[in-house]
Amino acid sequence: MTALENAISRRCFLRFAAGASALATLPILTEAHLAQAAQVKFAPSNRGIHIDANENPLGPSEGARKAVEEMIPKSGRYKMDLEEEVASTFASIEGLNPDSVMAFAGSSGPLHYTVLAFTDAQKPLVIADPGYEAPIWAAKVSGAPVIKVPLADPQGSATHDIKAMLSASSSPGVIYICNPNNPTGTTTSRADIEYAVANAPKGSILLIDEAYIHLSDASSALEYVKQGKDVIVLRTFSKLYGMAGLRMGFAVGRPDLLKKIAALGGFNAVPITALAAAKASLLDKDLVPARKKLIGEIRSETLGWLKSDGLAVTPSETNCFMLDVKRPGSEVIAALAAKDIYIGRIWPVWPTQVRITVGSRDEMLAFHKALQEVMSKSTAGLVPAPRPGRLAEHPFPHLS
Repeated sequence: MTALENAISRRCFLRFAAGASALATLPILTEAHLAQAAQVKFAPSNRGIHIDANENPLGPSEGARKAVEEMIPKSGRYKMDLEEEVASTFASIEGLNPDSVMAFAGSSGPLHYTVLAFTDAQKPLVIADPGYEAPIWAAKVSGAPVIKVPLADPQGSATHDIKAMLSASSSPGVIYICNPNNPTGTTTSRADIEYAVANAPKGSILLIDEAYIHLSDASSALEYVKQGKDVIVLRTFSKLYGMAGLRMGFAVGRPDLLKKIAALGGFNAVPITALAAAKASLLDKDLVPARKKLIGEIRSETLGWLKSDGLAVTPSETNCFMLDVKRPGSEVIAALAAKDIYIGRIWPVWPTQVRITVGSRDEMLAFHKALQEVMSKSTAGLVPAPRPGRLAEHPFPHLS
């Protein structure tokens, strides 16, 4: 090992790997980009009610905020060893080998890099529909075909159809499972995840995105990393932990798999303020259960109101759900935007359903009042949906 390699951490060194420079500049879509692209009348975040991007209105915990404040005076230093320290803290809590955990600025980066690393023209991406779209845009960069598999029981459980996903291709590069799923908030059972791990086509990678895991009772797939399986698990601090703007996440997998995705990331150091907030959040044992309870209560109240209004919703366990408005969803989005209520987007496979983020109690009360007003009008009385902007038509216009 060279003196340079010894001088910096193992994880940071991987980001200088040969071949990184060309791919490090490729665009990476996040939930924020997709939410803004779909917004027919996007307003500044300081105006109106925004329940469109699965953000957490609670923001970082008090402990995380204090950690950020204490770190700010030290921000003139790179402090690259802090990445290793936070990754090791997470590994210790979860009973993982530290070498199987890598820190990133959010989970969008490793999601993108995993698709780039393991898919190509002969190895497609398999994804649920509706599901989180960011992997699809990464597949466009890698030139990989995208195979969309409808959710099982769309009028009921609306969960991943694991057997159909496994049989969709004989040689998939990546099978993406968002558990719980974005946008439905529904979970895939432990038995189905076990089946996927045991029966995935040889040579494929199961990419299991656990962005919303803390909000649900779903079982984590981290145990399959411990078993050395062809599994990469993504974690983020953007949802329950309320750190979407700070950007912090982990990729968890075998070291050989992490090396392949890290080589595509270039020098992608995590801001030290995000690392400080993440460590404080991980060490706060009361944070996850307290927030899970509060968000769960608001979600249950909201779903109860909507069902009492005769509306159909997905059986969500997270901070988002799909609402069937029984008319073009884009028209309801536009009508609510006219009232300064900004809700989530639609998925083409479910054109009459819109995604709603669970906000604060006051936000959900305002949303409910506005929705009742909108739904009381005939379709002809709704605000026409404006034509989406260029980003909504093609988030990567220079690649079209």
